[in-house]
Amino acid sequence: MAIDDRVKNSPYRSSGLLAGKVAVITGVGAAETIGAVTAAVFVREGAQVLAADISGAQKETAIALGPAAAPFQLDITREEDVAAMFAHAVETFGRVDILVNVAGNPGARRGEEVTVEEYESLTSVHLLGTLLTNKHAVRMMAPAGGGAIMNFSSAASFNIDKLISPAYSAAKAGVNALTKSFAVHHGPQGIRVNAVAPGFTLSKKNHGVPPEIMQNLSGKAALARPGTPQEQADVAAFLASDRASFVTGVVVPVDGGWTARLA
Repeated sequence: MAIDDRVKNSPYRSSGLLAGKVAVITGVGAAETIGAVTAAVFVREGAQVLAADISGAQKETAIALGPAAAPFQLDITREEDVAAMFAHAVETFGRVDILVNVAGNPGARRGEEVTVEEYESLTSVHLLGTLLTNKHAVRMMAPAGGGAIMNFSSAASFNIDKLISPAYSAAKAGVNALTKSFAVHHGPQGIRVNAVAPGFTLSKKNHGVPPEIMQNLSGKAALARPGTPQEQADVAAFLASDRASFVTGVVVPVDGGWTARLA
C-alpha cells in the first residue's frame, strides 16, 4: 500500500509539529481510511507511530510509512489486547506521548428498531473501546508527567439524522462524555483529552455510497462538500501537539459546518 497520495502530495509540508513524540493510533486499517491517513500525517509531522487495528491491514500501512511506524493487531474490546498494545509501544519506542483512538465500526443499520445485537456491536467498539484505550493511556502517561489523547467521535453525537443509527449516535455521544470525564479527572496529571467529531467524510467505506445519498450527505455541510480523511487527521495532529497545550475537554466538529445547521 502506498501512503495516501493526498498526504504525500499535500501542500502542507512537515512543520515538525509532533517531532520526538510517540503515538499509539487505533483503527489504522487500509489506505484512505481516517486511521491510516492519520498515521501518515503523524509520521509526516515527526512522530513515531504504533499503527493498531483488528483487520491485519495495519501491517501494510506500517510498511508504507517506513521505520517510524510499527504495526500491532488487537481487538479493542478486549482489555488484555489493549494493555498489550501499550506495552508493545513502550517496548518498541520507549514511551507513549499520544493516543489517537480512531477505531470504530459503522452504524449502517437503517431498520425501524434497534436490535440488541446492533447496540452491543456499536457500544462495545465505540464506547467500551474508548474507555479501555483511554484508561491504559492514562496509566502510561501519568507517571511520565502527561500526554495527549484524541478520541474520534462524530457529528452524529450532537443531534439526530434519520440516516444514522440511533445506537451509533448514542455510542458517539458516550465518547464525548468519556472524553470530558477523562479530561477533568486527569488534567492535574498533565493529560489533555479532546475529541474530533467528523461530519460526512470521503473515507474508503464511503466511496461506494449511492449518488443520491452522496449528494444528500454532502449537502448537509455549510461548505456543500464532504470532508477528507486528511482534514480530520490534521486537526487531530494539532490537538496532539504542544501548540494545543491549553486545550482539553472539548469536542471539535470537523464537519464543514454540518452541526451549525442542526436544530
